Amino acid sequence: MIKGNALVGQSGGPTSVINSSLCGVVQRALKSAQIGRVLGMSFGIEGFMKDEVVDLGKEDPATIEGLRRTPGSALGSARHKVKEEDFPRILEQFKKYDIRYFFLTGGNDTMDTIHRVEKYMREHGWELYGVGVPKTVDNDLFGTDHTPGFPSAARFTALTVLEAGRLACDMQRVDRYVIYQSIGREAGWLTASSAAARRKEGDAPHLIYCPERKLNREKFLADVKKTIEKWGFASIAVSEGLLWEDGTPVSSAQTKDKFGNLEFGAMGGGSVALTLHKLIHAETGYRGEFQITESLPMSAIDRATPEDLEEAYACGVKAVELAEAGTSGVMVTLERVSNAPYRVQYGTTPLSNVAVHAKPMDAKYLNADGNDVTPEFLEYIRPLVGPLPEFSVLKKIHA
Repeated sequence: MIKGNALVGQSGGPTSVINSSLCGVVQRALKSAQIGRVLGMSFGIEGFMKDEVVDLGKEDPATIEGLRRTPGSALGSARHKVKEEDFPRILEQFKKYDIRYFFLTGGNDTMDTIHRVEKYMREHGWELYGVGVPKTVDNDLFGTDHTPGFPSAARFTALTVLEAGRLACDMQRVDRYVIYQSIGREAGWLTASSAAARRKEGDAPHLIYCPERKLNREKFLADVKKTIEKWGFASIAVSEGLLWEDGTPVSSAQTKDKFGNLEFGAMGGGSVALTLHKLIHAETGYRGEFQITESLPMSAIDRATPEDLEEAYACGVKAVELAEAGTSGVMVTLERVSNAPYRVQYGTTPLSNVAVHAKPMDAKYLNADGNDVTPEFLEYIRPLVGPLPEFSVLKKIHA
């Protein structure tokens, strides 16, 4: 195996555990006999082309270790879509810093970047070992049971809906419905994870709408009115990427990002929660509330699960071990071995299987009416979310 320096970067939106993966890469690479310096690209591939390169080996080891409990993206992130004219500059930089080992942490667009860079270097005679480290709260990467960052974001979602559900139940004489909007684009994994909040029938959320199923206005309103009539209020979880039956975004979003993805949330200029809130109010006259968390599930280190932090770290370590062994052009994967006790093992999948493509929820995880999840999904999600708090409920014995 060739000796040389390693380069690591972070791309796209963060997760609460992405820096744990960075820690795993750096600590393992610093121990490698084949790797000299461990370099970091500041602000992703975009910063790298501008020569914004840092020497992570010069950091205090305690600082690197502290990344395991630090939110955000410590190196700085970017959403630059690599163009054909960028590759000569990237190759020039690889040669300048003698980079032979390349690690990027991110989602499907990031895996597309490392896939294309690794392929270009190989075609131009530069020996390089590139391995992707999975990351996304959306949980939409092919080839892996789940992605590091998703379990913690799923726990954030379940806790938020659980707590907001208690508020909504107690305030039902004032506000008759509450809508929680989750990120996730075309994949409903995070929205669906709100179902883990339930303990018994009638608990929030009552209705769950994921982008894998298109929304019918009349049926949606009928679901909401029926729920309010039955339980006194309605707790509704929705995805930012919901579409109406005619294929138009419920959020009315039209703007696209650099990768051609439709922008949702703030950048899209509208939201599913606001649209549906107005729709329910216009139909029923009831007051209601909505919550749009945007990037909060990506940065809530206080709600990160211990297992997620450890898996993220292990994926970083595994990426370096694979590259040391001569493996390139793959992404590290998590393979679930069992639910009880919860246990995973680590594998790989070709970057070409992951790049650009988004993994939707399996049809078996959504009910026939398209307004809830199935028991199979609860079996999948509960080990990832972990135990949730129990709240007291007054019996309200009449005086």
